[in-house]
Amino acid sequence: MFARLRIPRVGATVAAAASAPARTTMQMQQRSLHYVPQLAHDFKQGVPGLLSADGYDMAWNQYMTVVLDKLNALIAGTDLEQRDVKQILLASAQDPSQAPIFNHASMAHNTHFFFKHITPDPKPMPESLAAELTHSFSSIETLRREMILTASAMFGPGFVWLVKAGHQDYRVLTTYLAGSPYPGAHWRLQGTDMNTVGLGGSANHFFQRNAAAQRPGQKPPGALEAVPLLCLNTWEHTWLRDYGLGVGGVGGKKAFAEAWWEVIDWEAVKNTADIPTRPNFMR
Repeated sequence: MFARLRIPRVGATVAAAASAPARTTMQMQQRSLHYVPQLAHDFKQGVPGLLSADGYDMAWNQYMTVVLDKLNALIAGTDLEQRDVKQILLASAQDPSQAPIFNHASMAHNTHFFFKHITPDPKPMPESLAAELTHSFSSIETLRREMILTASAMFGPGFVWLVKAGHQDYRVLTTYLAGSPYPGAHWRLQGTDMNTVGLGGSANHFFQRNAAAQRPGQKPPGALEAVPLLCLNTWEHTWLRDYGLGVGGVGGKKAFAEAWWEVIDWEAVKNTADIPTRPNFMR
């Protein structure tokens, strides 16, 4: 029998890191570092109905600490130091030489977006939001099934997004790896699973397209002007610890996706959906 892998929780380490500015005032005067942000809800004991304390610690504390530490190292001494994570991912999305910066900034942003829209005390979906979503998906159950089955079918890690493309126009969008749904980062959407295409197929086109330098602020033809409202994180480090691989039909990624649907903060989704369709993403 294999011994169970013991991965230490780093809650105390992260808490200590959160107080680092007080101990490194001189360093902070020289540069602006990015730290794991404070969530609206206290999930130290886990996310009820979704993640155990250890599962949450790995998916949020440990992962965000590693990603932001690497991002800080990558942008040290550059003008990106003074920008927030979202601004960094948008600024680096069109420059192939800044792919590592984009990947770490986008993963930090996407992970935060995922956790911002779950709650330990879920409430029914607001009627106004339900009416708009029903207009696009025929029923809330259809939307639920589409997001869960899309996540389950993804052969590789990424995110499944609910986005608003216009008045009563909502869509489900997938991004693989660290891909971003924002219009300003459309060159790094990564909406295709590269494992499913041949050398001469769309993957080849993708790499050729991203190898070409783009003008700052330029958007590719056909870029979807969409406002992200919600995302489901399908990266294994988020669900594997608590749900396993799903051997024998028990647990697995689909079970995680089904549990996620039950803890969505629909009020937060509604608040985002009420903003203008073309917001200033650099705010």
